[in-house]
Amino acid sequence: MADHRLSICYVVPGHHCVPSAGPTRNVLSLAEALSSRADVTVAFRTVAPPAVGRGYAVIAIQKGQARLHTGQDDAAIRGIGLREFLIYLAALRRFVDTHLSTYDVVLEKSWLLSGYIAARCQRRGVPAAVIENVVRLWTEPLRTPRDLLRYGWHRYTQALVGRYLQRIPLIIAETAALKAAMIDRWRLPDERIKVVGLGVDHSLFRPLNQAEARLALGIASEVTVLLYVGVLDQTHDLSPVLTALRQISFPSLELHIVGDGMLRKTYEELVGVGCRNVVFHGRVPHASVPRYIAAADLCLAPYDVTKFPHGQVAYSTLKIPEYMACARPVVSVPSGHILSLIEDRVSGFLFHNHVQNWVNFLTTCPPREKLMKMGAIAAKTVGCCNWHMTAQRYWHLCKQICSGKTDDTVPC
Repeated sequence: MADHRLSICYVVPGHHCVPSAGPTRNVLSLAEALSSRADVTVAFRTVAPPAVGRGYAVIAIQKGQARLHTGQDDAAIRGIGLREFLIYLAALRRFVDTHLSTYDVVLEKSWLLSGYIAARCQRRGVPAAVIENVVRLWTEPLRTPRDLLRYGWHRYTQALVGRYLQRIPLIIAETAALKAAMIDRWRLPDERIKVVGLGVDHSLFRPLNQAEARLALGIASEVTVLLYVGVLDQTHDLSPVLTALRQISFPSLELHIVGDGMLRKTYEELVGVGCRNVVFHGRVPHASVPRYIAAADLCLAPYDVTKFPHGQVAYSTLKIPEYMACARPVVSVPSGHILSLIEDRVSGFLFHNHVQNWVNFLTTCPPREKLMKMGAIAAKTVGCCNWHMTAQRYWHLCKQICSGKTDDTVPC
């Protein structure tokens, strides 16, 4: 029995398999690292061919073509109507009943009804746990009857999540701040929530030569380059820094934005026509992102803290350790999990994401030589953060789930 190789199904009901999207990449990175210790199958709502896992299997919960909302966004639930959601829920029930009984352990990735699959598995005698990465917060105005209906749906689904999670013996939170938020929201027992962070792919995110990167990307060698990489949405708020750049005259400073999203047009309008110190690159291949980071002097992770419970950024913001792994200091907000990643004025800068704060910072920004030294410190800070260590912790917890016992002996 000691030599038994676990079979694990990692169910991701809230996402399509889109390897170019961040959430999908995180799941597949863990699956690949975990596959050295267990037989791993990952199940997404839909899978776009070809989907070949390196050491693990990828399957679809529901047949059909993925309907992507913003280009390569892999969200599978956002924006769907009630009828489609109920049809999908029925497909999920069939999937659990017909496919999951053969696995030793089922892991359910956070989604709209977190805990639904794990609770159903448990009723069938299949050990299961929930991997939670967000506590959803309603932040939109209530102006129309449709807004009220959506708000009622939000409250109803969150109540269901609380009921499901109360039944689950093990919940994996990606940060300590998220664990605290979950206990506050759903009154979950502390001992049932284990914190296991995400990893960094150091084979991809590593220090590269800045001069070569700038030459390849056509970026001038003498300018100070700020960089943002990621989705352009309400959570990652670039409006303050863009507004600040309009208020100051700093021709030797440029902000480069890599990524796309619902707010790109808004940001482009805010910048205005003819502004040369803000460059929108749009989406780029994931493998090219480290080159853009290498070309930068300073990377940005600006959050709107009002979008998080109690103003604390609780989820595992992978962009920050990936920036740091490439030896770049990071500007972010002094909130939640970020406080455990960035040491202010040592490996980056922490200040609230307001226009005047950005004006003050940009007009007193340290020289590039100083930023480079801070980047070297940042790289050392995240040197031990990797997917193999994360997988080891998951494997340890999966063994505990199978034995019916969970304790605090998760390896660091």
